Amino acid sequence: MTDENPPYPADLDDETLFMVSQTFKALSDPTRLRILHLLFHGEYSVNEISENLSLLQSTVSHQLRFLKNLRLVKFRREGTTLYYSHDDEHVISLLKQAIEHSQHS
Repeated sequence: MTDENPPYPADLDDETLFMVSQTFKALSDPTRLRILHLLFHGEYSVNEISENLSLLQSTVSHQLRFLKNLRLVKFRREGTTLYYSHDDEHVISLLKQAIEHSQHS
């Protein structure tokens, strides 16, 4: 019996490295974390996010654009209102685990 490790790719391609780093960048910002945490619990308009988190609408819009570009949030249109929700269960799982880890005594 040998102690060989299973095959594992030695290098990640540039696109994967970029997307992983951008995902962690998204999760490193407290405002984006607050928005993602809220969206984990439901679907909200920019106004509702702004009110729930006591943030300026312009701040919320800016952060949502960043998260949408990374496909971490999605939206649907109802009339003239856009409703946002999370778009990646993997990232929400990471977020939940990080929260649980930080609250673990």
